[in-house]
Amino acid sequence: MSNPLQQTIETLAKEKGVEPNVIVAAIEDAVLTASRRHYKSTENLRTRFNPETGQVDLFAVRQIVDEVEDPLTEISLAEAQELYGDEAEVDMEIEFPKPTVPTRIAAQTAKQVIFQKVREAERDNVYALYSDRVDEVINGTVKRFENGDIVVDAERVEALLPRREQSRAENYTTGDRIRAVIREVNKNTKGPQIILSRTDPALLIKMFEQEVPEIYDGTVTIRGAVREAGDRAKVAVHSRERDVDPVGACVGMKGTRVQAIIRELRGEKIDIVEWSEDPVVFVTNAISPARVQRVTVVESEEPIVEVVVEDRQLSLAIGKKGQNVRLAAKLTGWKIDIKSEEEKRREVEARFEELEEGEEAGTLTLPGLDESQLRRLSEAGLDTADRLLEVEAAELAAVADVDETTARGLQAAVREQVDAAARAAEEADAAAETGDAAAETGDADAPDAQDEAPVETSDAADAGTDAQAADDAGTDAQAEDAQADHAPVETQAADDAGTDAQAEDAQAAARDAADLPDAPTAAAPVEASDAAAGTDAPPDDAAPVETNDAATAGAPAPPAAAPAGAPGETPTAE
Repeated sequence: MSNPLQQTIETLAKEKGVEPNVIVAAIEDAVLTASRRHYKSTENLRTRFNPETGQVDLFAVRQIVDEVEDPLTEISLAEAQELYGDEAEVDMEIEFPKPTVPTRIAAQTAKQVIFQKVREAERDNVYALYSDRVDEVINGTVKRFENGDIVVDAERVEALLPRREQSRAENYTTGDRIRAVIREVNKNTKGPQIILSRTDPALLIKMFEQEVPEIYDGTVTIRGAVREAGDRAKVAVHSRERDVDPVGACVGMKGTRVQAIIRELRGEKIDIVEWSEDPVVFVTNAISPARVQRVTVVESEEPIVEVVVEDRQLSLAIGKKGQNVRLAAKLTGWKIDIKSEEEKRREVEARFEELEEGEEAGTLTLPGLDESQLRRLSEAGLDTADRLLEVEAAELAAVADVDETTARGLQAAVREQVDAAARAAEEADAAAETGDAAAETGDADAPDAQDEAPVETSDAADAGTDAQAADDAGTDAQAEDAQADHAPVETQAADDAGTDAQAEDAQAAARDAADLPDAPTAAAPVEASDAAAGTDAPPDDAAPVETNDAATAGAPAPPAAAPAGAPGETPTAE
């Protein structure tokens, strides 16, 4: 760079992010404007920047013509050939140098024009750079506040975050970092061009794309998102693969992914629901966290669904000031009519009452006929709607003594009444089905008494088992008594003792007792005599006492072996 002006142009171009040619053109336009104001003539002036000298040259341009009409803008062919020879031709232009204007006013004017041209070029560059980045998220810092709006310094350009695009749960100070989505880019000549938003659902979608890899790679798609900034948001997600849970992928392990987004949105609650092609399933999911009993699509021109929830779930389904159901309606695109079970039950009962009243007053009305004409119709067998509609109009006219036009009108009136009754019956059937479904739902929620019956039966069975066990125990005791009376003593003793040594001792004691019946014994005979004398015996020896009593009632019997509950106590003879 051989001159200071060229260096200044290069530096300014880098700072403003524009091309040097734009600044050079701005300088040329500035000098041209100042020169026109100075000379105040109709001459055709032209400026050109000279990079070698760093000066802006000024020229007066004249066009070669055959006959000169305006000497300030035209020159004759002869004069031009005198200056440039035979090369001069008609319609060519000749530049005549003129001195530039070095005055202070001219310099000030040039400065203003240069700044204006540079700003225009800068705004054009910003628009070209950011016009294709709408709905993208950018980062910046809070620069200043203007009447509630926040001016953000984002990527070396100023962006505006209007008050209407700010969340009421957020507060910022100068220097805070902020992340927002680009709402729009305009070409206004005043103020920032980039408009940011912190309330747009696009911000929520972009945050999920950044936090959830499955959304970024397309495995999970976001089918819709609605927000009430600062309070609650709902997001509908869908998975293209069966093995991937879309809701679980967005929530993350222990909620790490969604918690990062909630922190960024300053605690805004986010409901992640699964999208479905079936409107009933989709609406059921969108009403969460409330549990829905049933959803019915209402046949009408507008998309309307009727949602019935439990009485205690009604306030949760509606949400604070209707927020939950309002967001669900925006997310699904359906108008949601939400009712409690009690309200639906009253509605069904009212329809039944109307139906009953209609049945009581469900006689046909034949306008324009008197009692005598109605009597003739009844005598002719035309007393039902089917018969009135099946008969020919001429025959009906003859019987009722009216013309055929009136007869056709009577048939049309009967047909309208039949259609109205059919529609009322269909609505009543639908209401009855809804009531039955509500009753079945209530029965399913109530505890089943039959489920408790097996427990009582089991208790009775246990009691029976105990009784049976007691009977078996008694049977075993009787069998032991019988064995004590009739079976050989040595066999019984061997079975109870369990060892060969104890069996031999029992046999020796039995032989001694048989030879010496009057001799006292050490264990069982003593207990038997105590029982006969009326003294109290230990409970554990009850069975041996009964056995000895049974033995003494008849012929003398050898003493029984020790009970099984007291092994090792074998009777011995002294």
